[in-house]
Amino acid sequence: MNKPSHSLDWVSRSLASVWHPCTQMKDHEAYPLIAIASGNGPWLEDTQGRRFIDAISSWWTNLFGHANPRINQAIVQQLQSIEHVMLAGFTHQPVVELSERLSTLTNGHLGHAFYASDGASAVEIALKMSHHFWKIQGKPNKKEFICLANSYHGETLGALSVTDVSIFRDAYGSLLNPAHIVMSPDSRAATEQISSEEVIDLALKSLEECLAQHHQTIAALIIEPLVQCAGQMAMHAPRYVKGAKQLCEQYDVHLIADEIAVGCGRTGTFFACEQAGIWPDLMTLSKGISAGYLPLSICLSTDRIYSAFYSDRMTATFLHSHS
Repeated sequence: MNKPSHSLDWVSRSLASVWHPCTQMKDHEAYPLIAIASGNGPWLEDTQGRRFIDAISSWWTNLFGHANPRINQAIVQQLQSIEHVMLAGFTHQPVVELSERLSTLTNGHLGHAFYASDGASAVEIALKMSHHFWKIQGKPNKKEFICLANSYHGETLGALSVTDVSIFRDAYGSLLNPAHIVMSPDSRAATEQISSEEVIDLALKSLEECLAQHHQTIAALIIEPLVQCAGQMAMHAPRYVKGAKQLCEQYDVHLIADEIAVGCGRTGTFFACEQAGIWPDLMTLSKGISAGYLPLSICLSTDRIYSAFYSDRMTATFLHSHS
């Protein structure tokens, strides 16, 4: 009998103390918050006993359902040993086994895992690694990045610099480094006059023109393979990813595959890049990698990039950390 008032209490307390993400808080004057009490599988239940399907899987993170018994048991078991220890100077069994498994899943092409807490942080790491690599190689001018039109890579400053969704970046434009924005291979651009294959050709031409003109200052191209999720679910065929990889190799530019939303099985293969038959130089993972249970992200790198930082020189050390 007390459930409705209990629910309203949590809502009012939340509105008074919690600044909710990606939210115009004034909207909640008309659209009330939903106070969630529990979840099971695809279902959420609020404090009034109403059930909702979590169709967006809590921003594309929850791959295995809420309160998954196997994951719950594994977390409880781990907590009996240790909850967290920094990775600077220390290691532990779970991080070694996960890193080895990811290396195996990439057939050894991406054999080095650098850990962080969220998707945008992994993108920041990839951008920094790419530029720092070129600096170590004696090419400090390679500090610019290419992204696709309508791309989204996160909302921290570096990630936002390679994001082309205006609602996220317009307020902060004066803080951002400019990026080269090339045509998206969005299959929806196809018409009766232009086929989806021709759209890919045009997008690859746009990329090649940019690389031909600017490759001496370009560190990397960053893409969301197959699906630009926050870009209104713009989809493209694997052929674009394969062509982009070939152009990056031709012009000596890194390819960063942002698989934060599309990785971990979201597109039918564990990594979206697998469908193109390529491996990038750097890959970012988050969301599905922890099924939404824990804040976790990973930047995977090739031997070539990792080896450049393996040095006696402090200037070649990747001084980046999260706690």
